[in-house]
Amino acid sequence: MEQAFAKNLVEFTRRFEAESDCLRYVTDMRWPHGFVCPGCGGRKGWSMSRGTAFCAACRRQTSPMAGTVLHGTHVPVRSWFLGMWLACTQRTGLSAKGLQRELGLGSYRTAWLMLQKLRRAMARIGPDRLTGSVEADETYIGGEEKGVPGRKLVQKALVAIAVELDGRKLGRARLRHVPDGSRKSLGSFITETVEPGSRVHTDGWAGYKGLATAGFDHRVTHTAGDESLAVEVFPHAHLVASLLKRWLGATHQGRVGHKHLQGCLDEFAFRFNRRQSQHIGKIFHRLVEQLVLRQSPTYRNIAESQEPSA
Repeated sequence: MEQAFAKNLVEFTRRFEAESDCLRYVTDMRWPHGFVCPGCGGRKGWSMSRGTAFCAACRRQTSPMAGTVLHGTHVPVRSWFLGMWLACTQRTGLSAKGLQRELGLGSYRTAWLMLQKLRRAMARIGPDRLTGSVEADETYIGGEEKGVPGRKLVQKALVAIAVELDGRKLGRARLRHVPDGSRKSLGSFITETVEPGSRVHTDGWAGYKGLATAGFDHRVTHTAGDESLAVEVFPHAHLVASLLKRWLGATHQGRVGHKHLQGCLDEFAFRFNRRQSQHIGKIFHRLVEQLVLRQSPTYRNIAESQEPSA
């Protein structure tokens, strides 16, 4: 497909001026090597005026959005595209209320559901693990709780962070909302996000024991619960944690529940890992691609029968 990515908002609005332009882009993304009927596998077909593809063999009509995150949406695809462009270009990210305002949506629930689906698309596809030298630590979301010592959780949430180091610079980051600081939770996080053989630097918490036998070059620095020492020893992980909390507090005013915290972490990581990209159009292209590759979650899947609040 054409690889002339938009470089700014003017080029974006010029390229996706009409709904048909967006549908054509999705079609090219869905069938980059030509139409393939999902019913019979036939490759001969043609486009209909309503945007569907007609199969000459089985006479089935297939929407390029069928089975994707855009499947069954009542929101114009052009509004989805604009929402994705905003998600890629606004460093402060998006809130459902902001998305509702910018797109002129009549329902907060519609904006909330769009945002949750965009966050699902922002989550990584495939392993794509961190490599080389990696710094790992955890941080709490929700503030201190009186009478709750150590890594125990009541209302606050524990987020595991792994940061890839590029010399003295920050590389990519991975974040996960973990249920606790156990060896099962933290060990699984490391093994699923870091390539075996990499050098992983952690504190002496028991949750990280066993990384050496799992195939990692595990370096341990004991901080004995000293927060100031931990910041000094693990500056990169703490910088990511600080940026995360600042974003949650500013854009979302700290009102993110445990249930949807991972979605926020995926959005933060998506934008953070592309912070040095000089081409917004490529980031937008990648997000559209992930929307097309993923199946659409239902409102029940996302909200679990609970209504979102503004």
